[in-house]
Amino acid sequence: MNLLLCKDFKYSPAKLHSGDGLEINADLHIHSRFSGATSNNMRIATIAEQAPLKGLHLVGSGDALHPAWLEEIRSLEEVDEGIFLAGDTRFILTLEVEDARRVHHFIILPSISAAEELREKFGKYSVDIEKDGRPHLTLKGEEIADLVNDVGGLVGPSHAFVPWTSIYKEYNSLRECYGSAKIAFLELGLSADTELADTIAELQDITFLSNSDAHSPWPNKLGREFNRFKLREVSFTEIKRALLRQKGNRIVLNVGFDPRLGKYHRTACIKCYTHYELEEASKLKWRCIQCGGRIKKGVRDRIHEIATWDKPHHPEHRPLYLRIAPLAEIIAQALKVSNVYSSRVQNLWRKLVVAFGNEIRVLVDVDTEEIAKVGGEAIAELIRRFRVQDFEIIEGGGGKYGEIIFTKQAKKRKAVKNQLSLDNW
Repeated sequence: MNLLLCKDFKYSPAKLHSGDGLEINADLHIHSRFSGATSNNMRIATIAEQAPLKGLHLVGSGDALHPAWLEEIRSLEEVDEGIFLAGDTRFILTLEVEDARRVHHFIILPSISAAEELREKFGKYSVDIEKDGRPHLTLKGEEIADLVNDVGGLVGPSHAFVPWTSIYKEYNSLRECYGSAKIAFLELGLSADTELADTIAELQDITFLSNSDAHSPWPNKLGREFNRFKLREVSFTEIKRALLRQKGNRIVLNVGFDPRLGKYHRTACIKCYTHYELEEASKLKWRCIQCGGRIKKGVRDRIHEIATWDKPHHPEHRPLYLRIAPLAEIIAQALKVSNVYSSRVQNLWRKLVVAFGNEIRVLVDVDTEEIAKVGGEAIAELIRRFRVQDFEIIEGGGGKYGEIIFTKQAKKRKAVKNQLSLDNW
């Protein structure tokens, strides 16, 4: 079975140096402060400081076509082909664009010169490429992919199943969007995982990415999903080979949300978040019977519509998938604090990750008796319960994230309107 729960998995930290090559943890899809609805704290120095605390070695730059952001990246030391160093964190040039049909595409580039060339090409089809870190283009998916391939970049669909800006909200197949153009990967998004996506036959040969799409550098966003790469060195060429599964390079682990925690997992009203079965929503003509709001089709139901099989068919190359949740949210529940940004939560989060190396080790590997010595018995107990899946989940939908509940009364609770944690992406 390719999908793992925490109780099945012994985490070992990735290493930047190894006799058999390198293993690195990489969150490739983030945004800078130059994208809309993004924290002003999305600055290189802050991202570089936070990434190691999450257990990340490599982070996507995001917004690599934005002139001001690209200049900041240019000021960094280029330590290998297309790889830039800030503190202990490496960055690779990445960006996201929106096409003429509101489909988002994720792009990885080999060099600053390639970014400048692509900006010139895209600039003919965009009115905001100099202003918005995620520019809007009057191009089709196939045209975007061809231009990216022309400059030596890599491209694939962003968060492929979400109901607003994804390939599968608009098309029923990759070919309908990209035609004959080459794509290198598919990004799962927070509301889907390997278990769901591998029910679709056309994705059997596609490499999956699990990235955070973070709009903020804080611990419940940056690195909330990431990938573990096996490489010979950290460079664009080696990353490309891993995505194409060439010369022994590959992704060996996808790490991400339980998809039920994703904010578009279930079909639900975007106003009051009432959940609906697909057939019921269709009969209601996609209007909520509770408040009259619009009902949005969830990722789970959309995947079921286009699935080839009822059960996943994991190809031999598919890496393991480890389900995690933000440590800050677990700490907040243990402290009975509603705000994950409170100083109590943030201070204790930092204390734990500094003591044990990074967040992922605290979540899935460090002995809970040791955690109790640093963070207290309440936190240690909830982490233990998380590892053995002793919790309930209020599923996300309609734009509201799901929630882990460590109480036996969880099934009786109803989703509340205010989301207390996890930023929108």
